[in-house]
Amino acid sequence: MGHGSQGVLLHPPARGEHLGALRMFVGLAIPSLVLLSTGHHDLVMYAVFGCFTGMYGRGEPHQLRLFHQVSAAAFLCACVLAGVLTSAANVGDWAFVGIETLVAGVGSVVTDRMRLRPVGPFFGVFAFGACAATPLDTTPWVPALVAVLSAVCAIAVGFAGWFRVRTWHPGKRRTPRPHLMPTLPEHLATGAMYVVAVGLAGSLATAMGWGHPYWAMASAAIPLSAAGLSAGMARGFHRVIGTYAGLVVAALALGAFTHPVFLVLLVIALQFPTELYIMRHYGLSLVFFTPLILAMTYLANPGPLRGLVLDRAAETTIGAVIGMLVLFLFMRWRREKAVTAASSA
Repeated sequence: MGHGSQGVLLHPPARGEHLGALRMFVGLAIPSLVLLSTGHHDLVMYAVFGCFTGMYGRGEPHQLRLFHQVSAAAFLCACVLAGVLTSAANVGDWAFVGIETLVAGVGSVVTDRMRLRPVGPFFGVFAFGACAATPLDTTPWVPALVAVLSAVCAIAVGFAGWFRVRTWHPGKRRTPRPHLMPTLPEHLATGAMYVVAVGLAGSLATAMGWGHPYWAMASAAIPLSAAGLSAGMARGFHRVIGTYAGLVVAALALGAFTHPVFLVLLVIALQFPTELYIMRHYGLSLVFFTPLILAMTYLANPGPLRGLVLDRAAETTIGAVIGMLVLFLFMRWRREKAVTAASSA
C-alpha cells in the first residue's frame, strides 16, 4: 500500500503507529455507523474509500497533514466519482480495463506531482475499479457524496489534535527541496510503467473471464510504488501471502455471518489492525485488510462467497506477478539507460 521497504519475514518494532490507526478507526467508524443506522449499509464501501484519506500524512504536524490530506481527498474522491459515473454508463468489460488503465497512468503522475504519501495511485486505482464494477441502485451523486463526506470526516479527525497546541505558521506548506523533486519526464516514465502493468493485469483477468478484474489491476500496482527492486519484489510477495492468509479469515467470518450489522462492524474493527501493521509488515496488515475488502464488497453487491474468495486469490496472484515482472523490466531498462548515458558523457 505504498509504505516502506520490508523483508518477507521482517517485523520492525512499533513506532507509534497506534495513533494513526486510532484516527483511521474513528474516521471510518463515524460515517459507517451513520450509514448503518439509517439503513444504507450498501454505501459503506464508498465511505471506506473516502476514509482512506486518513492514511496520508500520518507522521506530519497537524498543519502539514491538513494540506496533505486535502490533496489526497481530492484525488480519492475524483476516482470514486469517475468510478460511479463509469458504473452508471454501463461500459463494456474491455472499455472498463482501458479506463482503469488510464486512471492508473494519470493517477501515478498526479500523485507523484502532489507528493502524496503513501506513494503511488494504488488507492485511487482500487477505488475507481471497485466503484465502476459495482451496480448502482441510486444516482451516482449519492455514493460520491458519501465518499466526500467521509473524507471530510477523516480530515477532521486527523486535524482534531491541533486544538491542543493551536500552533499555526502562516504560509508554511509541504514544499520539497528542488534537488529532491523528480522531473516531469521521470514522473511520466513511472506513469507509463503503471499503464503497462495495470493494463496487462486487467486484460489477462478479463480474457480469463474472472469476476473482479480490478483486483488484479490494483494488485499489479502494489510492487511499483516501492523504493527499489528488492522492496517491490518483497511487497509483491507480501501481497500474495498476506492475501491468502486473509482469505482464510474472510471465509471463516463471512461463512458464519453475512448480516449487514455484523459486516459493517467487521469492516470498522478490521481497519484498526490493518493500519496498525501496514507500516511494520505489509503482509500481516493484509491478513486484516483482505476480509475488510471482501466484507465491504459483499455489502455493496452481495454474491456467492466462494466466488469472491477464489477471484480474490487468483486475481491478486496474477496481478502481483505481473507487477513484479514489469518492475524488474523497468528497473533493468533504467539501469541500462543510465549506463549508456554515463558511457557517452
